[in-house]
Amino acid sequence: MEKIQLAHGSGGKLSQDLFINVFQKKFSNQYLNEAHDGAVLELQGRRIAFSTDSFVVSPLFFPGGNIGDLAINGTVNDLSMCGAKPVYLSAGFIIEEGLEMGRLIEIVESMQQAALKAEILIVTGDTKVVEHGSGDGVYINTAGVGLVERDITISPKNAADGDLIIINGSIADHGIAIMSKREGLEFETEIKTDSAPLNHMIDGVLDVSENIHVLRDPTRGGIAATLNEIAESSNHGIVLQEEMIPISDQVKAVSSILGLDPLYIANEGKVLVIVKECDAMKVLAKMKSYPEGEDAAVIGKVISNHPGRVIMETKIGTKRVVDMPVGNQLPRIC
Repeated sequence: MEKIQLAHGSGGKLSQDLFINVFQKKFSNQYLNEAHDGAVLELQGRRIAFSTDSFVVSPLFFPGGNIGDLAINGTVNDLSMCGAKPVYLSAGFIIEEGLEMGRLIEIVESMQQAALKAEILIVTGDTKVVEHGSGDGVYINTAGVGLVERDITISPKNAADGDLIIINGSIADHGIAIMSKREGLEFETEIKTDSAPLNHMIDGVLDVSENIHVLRDPTRGGIAATLNEIAESSNHGIVLQEEMIPISDQVKAVSSILGLDPLYIANEGKVLVIVKECDAMKVLAKMKSYPEGEDAAVIGKVISNHPGRVIMETKIGTKRVVDMPVGNQLPRIC
């Protein structure tokens, strides 16, 4: 393509193509090429994880949260996916002229509360103001540093034949919460974002198993995009069990009305844990002991067949391919 499309930011195939053909092509190095949620680096004999993310969600406020706590949780979770303990964050703001001061204060206060919950510090930052009409209220970038204290290597390349795939709860809540607010949709039961810091739960999971191969948070592109990335990186196949994937009745109903597939809708408080089968049940039990994981479930398996592809075994006994998303179901959701 000669021009950037919204779908290049979807987390799907066009995002992957942009990374490979533009950024990786020019910036290629051993850390970037892992294509992980963050980079695990060595610094004076210690292993650290480093990650950054930018948040351009519209609207700024949505059921259960806002762009502020989303920005904190997003980077905390990216560090956790590397097996790291998040320690410090930066926060950069690009603010549009005319934003109400009260709304900015509310966003900053939510960031403070999210940081307290995750037990991390916001230690540096930057502020820029652009002319009215040149932004969308406020954009936020957060970067984070964490310590990798265990002798582990977490990578999407590590998925192995026989591993089980666990998710910590219902999918697609965040994307549907954003869409309902954006489009002014009202339902009998309000659907709220699942945005939450997962670092404490992940730390507990790593305490009970040394056989965690992959940790990934399925944000843009949903679990479909994330599992396709893992299948391709590891050169293995993945089989999902449709009846085991937790989806709330409200999300099912709204997705059906809007013609959306929950597998492709973003999440902000979910993690896919890929673990050796012998440890799967104790990992599942540990996840269920945390509020963020009380609805955790085993949803699939890594296999050696059809490498690089994700297959769904449906409730009616058929099979279908779960492709990498190409377009952009819900733009500007994180």
